Amino acid sequence: MKILHVLDHSIPLHSGYTFRTRAILRQQAALGWETVQVTSGKQGATASPVETIEGLRFHRTPPPTGPVARLPVLNQWRGVADLARRLDNAVAAERPDLLHAHSPALNGLAALRVGRRRGLPVVYECRAFWEDAAVDHGTSREGDLRYRLARAMETRVFRRADAVTCICEGLRADIAARGIAPAKLTVIPNAVDAERFLLDVPRDDALAAQLGLGDAPVLGFIGSFYAYEGLDLAVAAMARLANRSEAQPAPHLLLVGGGPQEPRLRELVETLGLGARVHFTGRVPHDAVHRYYSLVDILLYPRRSMRLTDLVTPLKPLEAMAQGKLVLASDVGGHRELIRDGVTGRLFAAGDVDALAAMVSTMLVQRGAWAAQRAAGRRFVEEERTWARSVARYRDVYAHVLGASPQVPAALTDSEPVR
Repeated sequence: MKILHVLDHSIPLHSGYTFRTRAILRQQAALGWETVQVTSGKQGATASPVETIEGLRFHRTPPPTGPVARLPVLNQWRGVADLARRLDNAVAAERPDLLHAHSPALNGLAALRVGRRRGLPVVYECRAFWEDAAVDHGTSREGDLRYRLARAMETRVFRRADAVTCICEGLRADIAARGIAPAKLTVIPNAVDAERFLLDVPRDDALAAQLGLGDAPVLGFIGSFYAYEGLDLAVAAMARLANRSEAQPAPHLLLVGGGPQEPRLRELVETLGLGARVHFTGRVPHDAVHRYYSLVDILLYPRRSMRLTDLVTPLKPLEAMAQGKLVLASDVGGHRELIRDGVTGRLFAAGDVDALAAMVSTMLVQRGAWAAQRAAGRRFVEEERTWARSVARYRDVYAHVLGASPQVPAALTDSEPVR
């Protein structure tokens, strides 16, 4: 079986999107399936129209140029047209058995255009509702025209695709509520390769000294600083934790990464006078991240409650649990799918700084419970959230759409252009 994946962007770019894609492709290869990939113009300019990265072959779509590339909406339709043409050429060269398009819906539209022409079944994978992400980034407002158009466009892709997958139950329920038959939907959850994460990594004392952490307990966040992550709540909670007794020293907060919220977070730290206890490292090389994980006692995920966080499960808590780390997260829907409160981690009321500070204090006092929670988190990952287990779910999805695959219309030839 040969699968042609249609992607927004890919490695060598680094993002949660590209890491999930790479994990899927590696595991599909382990299952004996052949894959080839096409990326949209959002990949940016590349050295070659076809690249092999880490043993994976990518057909690249050039980014749009000219006046249209700078016009909202029109540039998106241009992107769909460009991707469809590149995809059609790749289909002619690669002869796949099916097309597997991944979010956003623009990729699904291009795949459907080519799939219908070529008589190939189309699987569409929804990883998040991109209109909700646009709300958080400030480029759209919930319910405005742009928001409604994006939602309607993706609903159209759901209806026309031969099968739909998504990454969690929250998304599945929302998609089903749009009238999509439950039998058409399959959840392929986020996962990790547990064996790639080391347990009980010794604390990097040299790095701790370099950062000025001392012997105090360390709370940490490692990732991108977006507004929905609620890192301002973590900083504010540090002020509540400043008056801990000498027997229970005030913790430090380690923020590893960067993003659009970093200036605001730095300003808040200065305003609250927390410069000695909140530490910004900036972005660090991927192969050095384990050193920073070794310093953290409790990984914080204080996401704010909104559609994006209530519907979508993040990857970072799984990575923390795979390393046997304690996790403390807000009780948004995406976290409740991953964390069983008091067993594999702890939850607090989303958006409540006092509740966050109180739960940190409770966890620091209850050190006797740490070993059991760490072990339970690692066990959850090993038993339920490995990529081998998740990717195996595609087998039934692909078998279904291939069994129902339409025949290539006799009137169409490889020479016909895709418009």
